[in-house]
Amino acid sequence: MRISYNREDDVLVLEVSEEGIDYAEEVGPMIIHFTKEGRPVLVEILDASDFLAEITKASVRAQDSKLAEVLI
Repeated sequence: MRISYNREDDVLVLEVSEEGIDYAEEVGPMIIHFTKEGRPVLVEILDASDFLAEITKASVRAQDSKLAEVLI
């Protein structure tokens, strides 16, 4: 897997396969490129800094929730 980030466009690219791309679908802030067989090849995360900030916040909230459950 290769990961790259374009700071100017704020796009995070995850190359999960070197197979040929046949089509792409946009799902929320992501564009996912697939092979003819429907296997993911490339994932582009648009507005990546916002996306990663939200995921980080959600992760921290989940960890705080688990910690609260353990302390009770």
